[in-house]
Amino acid sequence: MHLLMFFRHAACLLTGLLALGSMTGCGQGQDPVERFLETHWQDPLPPQGTPPAGFSALEASLSPQACAQCHPGQFEGWKESLHSKTMGPGIAWQLKLMSQEQGNRCLRCHAPLAEQKALVALDHGWPNAPDRSIPGYVSRDLAHQGLACASCHVRQHERFGPPPRIEPVKDGPHGGFRISQAFADSRFCASCHQFPQDGPRIAGKLQEDTYQQWLASPFARPGAGQQTCQSCHMPDRQHLWRGIHDPDMTRKALDVKLSVVGQGGGDYEAVAEVRNSGAGHHFPTYMVAKVELLFVRRDRDGGEHALGRQLIGWQVDTPITREMADTRIPAGEKRVFRQAFSAPAGQDWEVELVLRVAPGEHYERIYRDSLRQADRLPEDAVGLLRLALANVEGARYELMRVRAEAGPARPPADRRAAIAN
Repeated sequence: MHLLMFFRHAACLLTGLLALGSMTGCGQGQDPVERFLETHWQDPLPPQGTPPAGFSALEASLSPQACAQCHPGQFEGWKESLHSKTMGPGIAWQLKLMSQEQGNRCLRCHAPLAEQKALVALDHGWPNAPDRSIPGYVSRDLAHQGLACASCHVRQHERFGPPPRIEPVKDGPHGGFRISQAFADSRFCASCHQFPQDGPRIAGKLQEDTYQQWLASPFARPGAGQQTCQSCHMPDRQHLWRGIHDPDMTRKALDVKLSVVGQGGGDYEAVAEVRNSGAGHHFPTYMVAKVELLFVRRDRDGGEHALGRQLIGWQVDTPITREMADTRIPAGEKRVFRQAFSAPAGQDWEVELVLRVAPGEHYERIYRDSLRQADRLPEDAVGLLRLALANVEGARYELMRVRAEAGPARPPADRRAAIAN
């Protein structure tokens, strides 16, 4: 496939890329939260403008490091989160191939502030780049800091946040802040984690559909068991946003059972039952991540035999035009994976299920396809692309191992095994 044609197909997924519009239609009517979000997540966000006359340089700054002076805990969490890395090499190499219009679609979620977009335009020499000096409240590295604090909390130099848990400081910095319940509402996150109903689809399914998956799940039902995006991914208001990249978070999402059923004549079937008991959306939610199920027979004498490999995930071709399989597990539901195999008579053995997570599997395939055409890419883009591939490959990890024993001395029917982390 011609590189630019491939790129036009692939870019929309890689960077969450389309302008999503307001979330009207995703909520339950025009309530105060929805009205707030329609203004708060305008597309595009307007520039902050001139800071109030009484602001100090620290109060006016949009830099996360400035926010850290009073919010060190939130800053430390954000610094380790994926939100701080949304302008990493995985998007940086693509921006070198994009027009300003294409780039701004990506930046809508990856670096949404108008000031960040201006800095990117300057870096890439785009035609509408600002021709005046950078204002003092904009640090030169702001565009590289991804989804920064100000992306969610600052509009026209006014600060916004959730209802405070302690009495706010009187006469505090930047004139205090405006309170909105939207910061505890899943619709706040939907601005970047949900395509509109007329958005891009594959096999009839929206490419990004996390909010609607949650809305259809038991976690969205009002009551004691309700879990919002924030209560799950920002517990105790921590700015960590852990998901499938984090082994502990991923283990909380799954219950796994393994049994071995004898079929007679030395033939068996390993049956893996995987339940999405903890994620309030599909597991995984969209096409990027995959979970690999490796079935292995281990003999008592140390022999090891690979029985088969299956995947949990939404498998789509790299141009993002065709679905190959969809084995994601909706919230609260289970999926059964079966692996037939044979084993010798008179020998003790056990079956083990190994779960491995590739958080960026789809990116891996796209990056490798792009590197095969490296001679047609700008040299500086190739270096970033290689780094992006190394990053996603390095994010792979083993999640857990599950064992089910079987052998001639023990009838192998319906054996269950505990999870061994």
